[in-house]
Amino acid sequence: MDLILTTFGTYLHRQGEMFLIKVKEQKQEVSSRKVRSILITTGASLSTDAIQLAIEKNIDIVFLDQVGHPYGRVWHGRPGSTTAIRREQLRLADTEKGLRLALGWLLRKFDNQIDFLREARQRRTRLSASLTEKSDALIALRTSLEAVAGDLDEVRGTIMGYEGRAGRTYWEAVNLLLPDNFQFAARSRNPAKDEFNCLLNYAYGVLYSTVERACILAGLDPYVGFVHTDHYQKKSLVFDLIECYRIWADETVVGLFAARKVKPDMFDPLQNGLILNKPGKAVLMERFGEYLDESIRYRNRNIKRRETVQLDCHRLANEWIGRPTDEDD
Repeated sequence: MDLILTTFGTYLHRQGEMFLIKVKEQKQEVSSRKVRSILITTGASLSTDAIQLAIEKNIDIVFLDQVGHPYGRVWHGRPGSTTAIRREQLRLADTEKGLRLALGWLLRKFDNQIDFLREARQRRTRLSASLTEKSDALIALRTSLEAVAGDLDEVRGTIMGYEGRAGRTYWEAVNLLLPDNFQFAARSRNPAKDEFNCLLNYAYGVLYSTVERACILAGLDPYVGFVHTDHYQKKSLVFDLIECYRIWADETVVGLFAARKVKPDMFDPLQNGLILNKPGKAVLMERFGEYLDESIRYRNRNIKRRETVQLDCHRLANEWIGRPTDEDD
């Protein structure tokens, strides 16, 4: 489970092998064996013994800003095979194999989006023609993207161009799935201009943390990317890999609107936009957590959806340094 601290003034400390959470006069004990990550979304206090327990149990402590993006993380310092893996990662970044990897992640994103729209078309027959048109446009862009070849530095602009066109097409289709009073003009960030983007941005922020954690555990360098180039303090590989999993946030947020779980009082006004408040975070995190913890069939095994990220990252790292991987494709 993720231990999520959303109440201002929360105090977290250690009691044996338990985390003790205090909020004013209320106390709650949580076994460290049940905790995967500690997510802190508001002003809270942590004792050093709680931090030590988290490190001992390989639990990362993640600090999220007001829109859900992780801005800091407490993690253990055991490198394992990290050096060899990252050396190979750097070598691959400018090769044809690196290009194929990068394209593979984006093609997986396109496939997820196409499947999502096709499934939505089955449920929304009145939108069948519009969703078919958008799906066909995405399929055409996917074909063009798959045909890209050459030096990654030279074709990066082409790749990003196809991705941008596909994004506009996809979000136009998603907008059709929302109630009329919650439809949005365009994707917006920092800040979100509407309720949909507000929820989606926060879900993506949580997903960034999940992917970054998987990279670190697998020994991958979050800062060395392929499509997303290296910039100071930019976790380029996380931006690359998250493309494979964004659909989870999309499905969750669209599902909340479809189930009429989204209410205006879940949001607070912000200069030029909106921010998700505590009740809103609770609604989103409960549903998103349930979705990520669902058991699915993946690579011939039953596994929680969120754990497929870790499996993918470990397989990637093992391939890079020549370690054998399970023949479970």
